[in-house]
Amino acid sequence: MFCRSRLGALLVAVLTFAGCAAAPVQTMSDTRQTIRAAEAAGAATVAPQPLAAARDGLKRAEDLIRAGDYRGAQREAAAARQSAADALAATRQHDPK
Repeated sequence: MFCRSRLGALLVAVLTFAGCAAAPVQTMSDTRQTIRAAEAAGAATVAPQPLAAARDGLKRAEDLIRAGDYRGAQREAAAARQSAADALAATRQHDPK
C-alpha cells in the first residue's frame, strides 16, 4: 500500500511539472511569421545582421525543443522574434515611401 501511494504521488508530481512547461508553439509560429515578413520586406539587404540573429535564434529554439528545454526555447524564440521585428522595422525605415 505504501508503494502505491508513493507511486501515485510521484505520478502526480511528474504530471504537474510536465504541464508547467509546454512547447512554445505559438511563440515559434509568431517568430517564423515575423521572420518571413522581414524577409519579404527586404531585410536580407537592408538589415542582414538582425535577420541572421533571428534565424539563428529560431534554430536554437528548435534545438532546445528537441532537447525538451521548453523554457529555454521560449526565451530563444522570443529573442529571435524581437530580432526579426527589428529587421522588419529597419526595412520600413529604409523604405523611401
